[in-house]
Amino acid sequence: MSAAGGAPVIETRALSRRFGSVTAVDALDLEVEAGEIFGCLGPNGSGKSTLMRVLLGLLAPSQGSARVLGLEMPRAAERLRPRVGYMPQHFSLYEDLTVQENLEFAGQVFGLSRRRREQRLEAVIETHALRRYVDTRAAALSGGWQQRLALAVATIHEPELLVLDEPTAGVDPQSRREFWEHLFDLTATGATIFVSTHYMDEAVRCHRLCLLRSGRRVAVGSPQKLVDQLRNRVVDLSVDEPDQAIAALRDVPLVASTTQLGDTVHVLLASDAPAADAAAAELVSRLSSAGIRGATARPTAANLEDVFVSLLLGDGPEEQA
Repeated sequence: MSAAGGAPVIETRALSRRFGSVTAVDALDLEVEAGEIFGCLGPNGSGKSTLMRVLLGLLAPSQGSARVLGLEMPRAAERLRPRVGYMPQHFSLYEDLTVQENLEFAGQVFGLSRRRREQRLEAVIETHALRRYVDTRAAALSGGWQQRLALAVATIHEPELLVLDEPTAGVDPQSRREFWEHLFDLTATGATIFVSTHYMDEAVRCHRLCLLRSGRRVAVGSPQKLVDQLRNRVVDLSVDEPDQAIAALRDVPLVASTTQLGDTVHVLLASDAPAADAAAAELVSRLSSAGIRGATARPTAANLEDVFVSLLLGDGPEEQA
């Protein structure tokens, strides 16, 4: 369900939030449409968590505006809360309560009637396979099961918008995969999801991404569009001594970064480097001059990790609508 009149579920205009001399969110314009999984990607300190707290009405903007589900934040925060589910970065449920007690308490907090609370409790227990743990204290659950419980609590009232702050940090890959299947199930019912993550395999599953650096929007677009901005900027080197090759390329101006993938050196080229085919030949020549013979190089497709690295280097892709 979208905001009234088909407006974006989330809309910010020139949104800034400062803490003293530190600007955590800087003049941010953003729109999130109904039914999409919208990812927020950026290094630590880029403003992701602060942005979420402003969107939830927990912090007031220093400048600009934020509207969520058609409601102005933070003025209408109380009206927003029954319509939103939130999972903070760290597990925040009552560890001394059982799974069932946490769910029952959440249902009461969100104002569900007794009958509706019982219905929803059964539904989320079934959806998240929590039946065998209903009498287990939350503190005794593994990280993956705590995450399932947290998502069940955040969705027991069937929110229109779900805000997730790095919800799978420290969770094993299988649990993360199952978690994301639940997210797609939620969007199939009409929910909108705003999520931050550091995992590239999760970011690529979002419909769209916003890349943040130092609180500023660097780029917005689908994962594929963002990757396409680095076309002709990546080369793979096959070489017998990858560590020596990386050392030899460390101060080469056309190289932005290198990483070793087995026997391959994955090279992200600088923004002013020649196209990948020409750069590949130059890289082989540089290695040969450094005494590293027999290397071969070929242009290759960029990935989302390359986009993230370019962001960290201050050389992010151009903004995409």
